[in-house]
Amino acid sequence: MLSALHHKGSVRSICCFSSAPSVAAPEPRSRKATLLRPSPCGLLPAQRMPNATEPLGSALPHTAKAIYLDYNGTTPIFPEVAEAMEPFLGECFGNPSSGHVYGRRSKRALDEARGAVATLIGAESPTEVVFTACGTECNNWALAGAALAWREGHPGATPHVVASAVEHPAVTECLKALARLGLLCYTLVPVDAEGRVCLESLRAALRPGSTAVVSLMHANNETGALQPVAEAAAAARAAGALVHCDAAQSIGKVQVDVNELGADLLTVVGHKFGAPKGVAALYIRSGVRLAPFLHGGGQEGGRRAGTESILLAAGLGAAAALARAELAAAGAHMAACRDRLQRGLLAAFPPGATRVNGPSDDAHRLPNTLSIGIRGLSAAAALEALADSLAASSGAACHAPGGGGDDGGARISGVLQAMAVPRENALGTLRLSTGRHTTLEEVDRAVAFILAEAKRQGIATVVK
Repeated sequence: MLSALHHKGSVRSICCFSSAPSVAAPEPRSRKATLLRPSPCGLLPAQRMPNATEPLGSALPHTAKAIYLDYNGTTPIFPEVAEAMEPFLGECFGNPSSGHVYGRRSKRALDEARGAVATLIGAESPTEVVFTACGTECNNWALAGAALAWREGHPGATPHVVASAVEHPAVTECLKALARLGLLCYTLVPVDAEGRVCLESLRAALRPGSTAVVSLMHANNETGALQPVAEAAAAARAAGALVHCDAAQSIGKVQVDVNELGADLLTVVGHKFGAPKGVAALYIRSGVRLAPFLHGGGQEGGRRAGTESILLAAGLGAAAALARAELAAAGAHMAACRDRLQRGLLAAFPPGATRVNGPSDDAHRLPNTLSIGIRGLSAAAALEALADSLAASSGAACHAPGGGGDDGGARISGVLQAMAVPRENALGTLRLSTGRHTTLEEVDRAVAFILAEAKRQGIATVVK
């Protein structure tokens, strides 16, 4: 088994092959969480009570002074995850498809990581989890693979796909591209004023016998709105369609269970919950036919060709184990920070000057996400002015043409347009997302920064 060796409070990772369980030596008591590291791919943090006055887990080393409130854009690699990856930068370099000792070690690490992801999402078997490079690949593969498999069983017919109007571009742009190629047709169904899909419209869009897939995100990346995936899945199954769920934003923040959601396909994105960029996973329920997206060797059960990166897979597995163990504590911590942020901003402006975009019921939104529109504010100008002090966004970072946030233009988010958010509020909308390492002190400073910028722009406030 791959294991980590503790020495004087630090961790020195080693690569070994043993059937004996690893043992973690006791670390000095501190205010931080005590971690048990049975293997680089199986991080299991000890239970701890959330404390919203200091970061959850290990302290995050900042390389800049800016407050980071863009966790929906990406997370840093969590320290525990980085530590779990260390062996795969050196001793553990084997190709997992090789039969020798180096390959077997890597294969075992790959299996551990796959098992951790499967456990996190409630999959019945680790074989239902396929490693990929990113969430965009997962979404593209789910849609294209399902459509091609459906066409094989229905010669001459065109598969139909249903998705919501607020899906990530990795879904909507893929649908447009596949439609241009004549591989499918699709319908985008509307959402209500809170950004949740209209189930009646979704049911009306289904075409029994020709709808191949219903694709619905679990949580919206801009507003944090949780979608009624289980209800949509029930309708899809009744129409004979598969269900794809993009869970990129929800994993690590709320419970994600493929059986409770009714998902046949589910997207997992590592860099949204503490793993490195460049690794993701697609859950494919046993028995679901999906055409391969990449062709070549027989890796990943013959479904996704290409030699796996054990380094990245180990990171995803470690993040999955950490997310599962910390879910309740992390969710409470993020919500406490989010709620303080919301209260501070609502109290700083006159009644009616602000609008929280998304569900009013906390049960229907992510615990970490605040999308707030300040009437009259230029969000683009505010973010540019605060770029060295506050890291936030006015929408989804990966939607911008340059791939790096808002482009400075007066563009209204497609999500906010679909929700019919008034233009003045939409142009003044900030997306603030808290995370595992956010502190209440940072939240208070962020409110002060935003308030000062609003005053600079001539926006009326109730705080002098």
